[in-house]
Amino acid sequence: MPLLMVVGCHRNDPAPANPASLLPPATQTGANSFGCLVNGQPWVPSGNNGTPNLVVTYDPNYLGGALQIKTYRYSGAKNDVLQGIVVGAAQVNKVGDYTISLNGGNGANYIDNGLPSPCNYYGEAPALTYRKGKLTITKLDLTQGIISGTLAFTLYQPGCDSVRVTNGRFDKKL
Repeated sequence: MPLLMVVGCHRNDPAPANPASLLPPATQTGANSFGCLVNGQPWVPSGNNGTPNLVVTYDPNYLGGALQIKTYRYSGAKNDVLQGIVVGAAQVNKVGDYTISLNGGNGANYIDNGLPSPCNYYGEAPALTYRKGKLTITKLDLTQGIISGTLAFTLYQPGCDSVRVTNGRFDKKL
């Protein structure tokens, strides 16, 4: 009796050799762009819930220069899973590096509504036990109204996977 073997296969798109190549370029022109890798996967704002999917605010007169970056996207098979990144920093008053930490004025949060609670929100202590990273301002031009920079940070809370944001870049017209 002949042996019949059925082999199932599904299409796998090859991962790009450099996932960062799928991100918007790191510019300083007010391009209204944001991109990063989240755990090695390209992440850019997308979708619309009635509010812009990228908002960058800067107030030079509050907290010595207050910066907030808020961005979201929809992902998942039906584009119905909300994911968001928020980065906030104080004392941002010149080009340079600013530390993101668990206990300090500069922070970062991450939300992924596709994950079970409590691993769907990496926000504040006591649930969040590790937050470390760097925000680099590469352009702060209040005359032209442009703020640009890069960012990278890691978040962790017990019982959940770490969230590693790398190769982050933003360029926004204020």
